[in-house]
Amino acid sequence: MSTVAFHTLGCKVNHYETEAIWQIFKNAGYEQSETRADVYVINTCTVTNTGDKKSRQAIRRCIRQNPDAVICVTGCYAQTSPAEVMDIPGVDIVVGTQDRSKMIGYIEDFKRSREPINGVSNIMKTRVYEELDVPAFTDRTRASLKIQEGCNNFCTFCIIPWARGLLRSRQPEDVLKQARQLVSAGYKEIVLTGIHTAGYGEDFKDYNFAALLRELEQVEGLKRLRISSIEASQITDEVVGVVRNSETIVNHFHIPLQAGSDTVLKRMRRKYTTAYYKERVERLQAIFPDLAITTDVIVGFPGETDEEFKETYDFVRDLQFSEIHVFPYSKRTGTPAARREDQVDDAVKKRRVQQLISLSDQLAKDYASNHEGEVLDMIPEEADKEDPESGMYIGYTSNYLKVKVPVSADMVGKIVRVKITKAGYPYNHGEFIRVLDDAEKAKYVQA
Repeated sequence: MSTVAFHTLGCKVNHYETEAIWQIFKNAGYEQSETRADVYVINTCTVTNTGDKKSRQAIRRCIRQNPDAVICVTGCYAQTSPAEVMDIPGVDIVVGTQDRSKMIGYIEDFKRSREPINGVSNIMKTRVYEELDVPAFTDRTRASLKIQEGCNNFCTFCIIPWARGLLRSRQPEDVLKQARQLVSAGYKEIVLTGIHTAGYGEDFKDYNFAALLRELEQVEGLKRLRISSIEASQITDEVVGVVRNSETIVNHFHIPLQAGSDTVLKRMRRKYTTAYYKERVERLQAIFPDLAITTDVIVGFPGETDEEFKETYDFVRDLQFSEIHVFPYSKRTGTPAARREDQVDDAVKKRRVQQLISLSDQLAKDYASNHEGEVLDMIPEEADKEDPESGMYIGYTSNYLKVKVPVSADMVGKIVRVKITKAGYPYNHGEFIRVLDDAEKAKYVQA
């Protein structure tokens, strides 16, 4: 029997798609191998120049593991730079961010002809969502559900529209069918994911993201619905209304900010102001008093002055995020921001990153401490890797607090009630109370 090994770089969408590609190989009779394999599939990332470099390193590492294997490269770096990938000695097949179902056929063709195959087509001409089925995941607790592909925003720092194409939404019936499939496979929580997730439906005439949320709400047995990321501009009044009436949408939203300065946001070509962002967050806070908002911030964007950075720092501090993912601005070849003359000095960037990370740590601790002594619901995901003998398991509450709790292995993937005995960051410690009955509503449901 032929074996396949996967190596995935980059974002959650890539990890989702690797699971989907594995299903294709599994259906073709392959077995997955952790070590030496007959076929290697490297799912690449191109979000930064470093992503390209790491992708090349991963490709070469797989070639060294088994020089006789068929090396198949897919993903964003393969899409934007197919010729560069084909030039790496030992690469046999290149497929971009679509046509993944053709991979098996390409492998058979390659075995016959031994001629390298470039299967990358023009992503900008693609208007239809590529349906990839994932009935279950290798890690068993939270299921991702990809609902759209591509992005129309063209932020000045971002290469992704060229790697993923323009926005395309998955058909609602396919989303709902997979949601039911995941729930029947035992998943209590589904995380909606995509390249521009809440842009879902912008390419449909009479169906939008809010309508999809309403329908997912009706999926029997689904306990938690999480949105992996939502832009402030997509938190429409209709979406707010759906969240208010929902019994499954969790009290945690990841809303990318990128900068807390209006002048920087304008240079980035973001579609909101800080005032609008703040107003949308306040709308959600009115629904969930213990709402967790996590965000992304880019530090040292070209032209960022000390004053603009201070605006970002103050905005982040005042809005009291529960966690901030801080990224130093990194030049991405081919984007307008990379061509700007006013690049910020690396030492300045480093200093600002440190300031924001310290602030994030403080905000995360403050947020967690508000929950000390409270009883919350969490889903244990895995044994504590740092201390496997301790009997502690790690998982997330609905508002995305990471908790260590002493439970048994058979509780992994179930919703359990825990009392937060010691708040902290990155971990909180909890005391197990009981497993939640399937008929019970989770604690964060609004009255």
